[in-house]
Amino acid sequence: MSDSDIEGLDRLDRKLLRELQADGRITTSELADRIGLSPTATADRIRRLTREGFILGYRAKLDPVKVGRGLLVFVEVLLDRTSPDVFESFAAQVRRSGEVLECHMVTGGFDYLIKARVKDMGSYRAFLGDVILPLPGVRETRTYAVMEEIKAVDTLPI
Repeated sequence: MSDSDIEGLDRLDRKLLRELQADGRITTSELADRIGLSPTATADRIRRLTREGFILGYRAKLDPVKVGRGLLVFVEVLLDRTSPDVFESFAAQVRRSGEVLECHMVTGGFDYLIKARVKDMGSYRAFLGDVILPLPGVRETRTYAVMEEIKAVDTLPI
């Protein structure tokens, strides 16, 4: 990937973003050493990249099993009708659900793909009945319980 592939980012910005994705708790001094800039220049770049929206925030990555969310499921949702009011109502209610990690409107044989984490299959059954099926316009669902995570990456290639 050349420096011009991501508009507004030079080689040092890309290196800085890669380092921050790997370790968001790195000190500015250590980051400066790794990318070859002074701590002041590095801090200025971080502020600019945050202001320009490249850096959205920082967070801790938790072990889902230890916090009672060991079962990962994907749910295909087919709506009975596709209209702006149903889409808006569906989206608003999905945003309120703590179990839903991601929800994407997709093309193809169904309307939404939901990624959720729950404690176990019993918890999933309750989630399906209490959260998913009552959503506006839901006609049909298909659930895929994850048996093994082969690759789960939350860093972007920069």
